[in-house]
Amino acid sequence: MTTNHSDDPFLIDFLAGKVFAYPTEAVFGLGCDPDNEQAVSKLLLLKERDVSKGLILVADNYSQLLPYVNDDAIKMTKRTEIFSSWPGPVTWLLPKAKNAPAWVTGDSEFIAVRVSAHPVIKDLCSRVNKPLISTSANTAGNPPALNSDEVKSYFSDQVALIEGSLGGSLSPSKILHGHSGQTIRDN
Repeated sequence: MTTNHSDDPFLIDFLAGKVFAYPTEAVFGLGCDPDNEQAVSKLLLLKERDVSKGLILVADNYSQLLPYVNDDAIKMTKRTEIFSSWPGPVTWLLPKAKNAPAWVTGDSEFIAVRVSAHPVIKDLCSRVNKPLISTSANTAGNPPALNSDEVKSYFSDQVALIEGSLGGSLSPSKILHGHSGQTIRDN
């Protein structure tokens, strides 16, 4: 999809390093360009989240995640399970690529990634041809925002709001470890 950047408010905000809120499968998420350290730092500050915890990347397709994932290090015995769970609300901790940004991976040798079926996420990732940061739209200790009014109550005008409907999941994505298969977070 070819878009004139000057006609697309999302692309303008994305390229300018803004943080945005958008609907995901279960809650509103906060996102930004994963390669923009200043944008990620702003997102972490808004959420009151420590960079050491790492963040999830969400993508339209697995190819968008390849610059961040060490694909060769994914165990052959886990590949079918991982790739058959996508697109969908399952996040996997996969071996990180050598150049994966530390402000995304935190203190881990793994990176949390998901390929989404949500139409808004697919559209946004397609427009920038890369994954987005995906973390729940809330501040530390508060429940995730479930609608645009809750996003505004948490962040006022500090984030660009992308309207849309949630995907129908009742809880945030399940997180599984790509080597051990261990459940890190159940949905």
